[in-house]
Amino acid sequence: MTRVAAIDCGTNTIRLLVADLVPGQGGPTLAPLARENEIVRLGQDVDRTGRLDDAALARTLAVVEDYAARVRELAADRVRFVATSATRDAENRAVFIDGVRERLGIEPEVVSGDEEARLSFTGALSGAGADPGVARLVVDLGGGSTELVLGTAAPEAAVSMDTGSVRVTERYLADGVTPATEAAARAHVRALLDLAGRSVPVERADELVGLAGTITTVTAHALGLREFDAEAIDGARLSIEDTLASCEAVLHSTASERESWGYLRPGRRDVIAAGALVWSEVVTRAVERTAEAGAALTTTTTSLHDILDGIALSLADRS
Repeated sequence: MTRVAAIDCGTNTIRLLVADLVPGQGGPTLAPLARENEIVRLGQDVDRTGRLDDAALARTLAVVEDYAARVRELAADRVRFVATSATRDAENRAVFIDGVRERLGIEPEVVSGDEEARLSFTGALSGAGADPGVARLVVDLGGGSTELVLGTAAPEAAVSMDTGSVRVTERYLADGVTPATEAAARAHVRALLDLAGRSVPVERADELVGLAGTITTVTAHALGLREFDAEAIDGARLSIEDTLASCEAVLHSTASERESWGYLRPGRRDVIAAGALVWSEVVTRAVERTAEAGAALTTTTTSLHDILDGIALSLADRS
């Protein structure tokens, strides 16, 4: 049996998955041994400066060093490190790449938005109960980018939008949510969705699946959870009305309310309003487009299987 280690380094969070690849008739599945994540905010101010901040680099590379030790401890046979939006956008990304190589002993990959989307779709499809015959619109809402992927058994159309919880916070909501800043942020997301619709026929979606921290937080809020509960969140189906109501409540929540939510980690509290805004716009657009096509999206589905699982599964094809 092959043991793999996948690391996903995004704008806000860096995560590790170590798992055994289990052969199966429909392809390999994952038997996880360890899942770890840390909020490091690698993308701090990248949208404004075009560079990775020195302090953010130090925070992230310290976690990479810890992950490298964990990978060695668990004796992974194959390792893949994927960096996404913040690293793609940074002119000094070579410093980060060199630092990862030095600590992990492999070449990190700064993947394109299209590859990020493909990996997210593969990961989402690996979740228990996923029906490969359904036209699924998978949304991976990150800190710096948001991927929309449409497909059934495999991706058929994909686009990466330069928007996410950190980027929208820094551009529009850093000083709080007001009617004016909210309107500006929504206009930004809607314009990007207009462009995305040229590449991804959202109206063909039978199911809307959301991935990553913003969407799991909105789901936990809608479910009335006190703490993060993976079993309750993974595969949870919410009505469109409940999803949008939760987005609205999170967007306009107070600091004390966010502090009271046991499922919301401190490093995400300052950007969760922006993330909820982006998710609400994506959901609204998907509902509008499918309705125009004579269909109806009535629910959203949340998956804890995402790009990290996709990275791990991609190692099945690597010798």
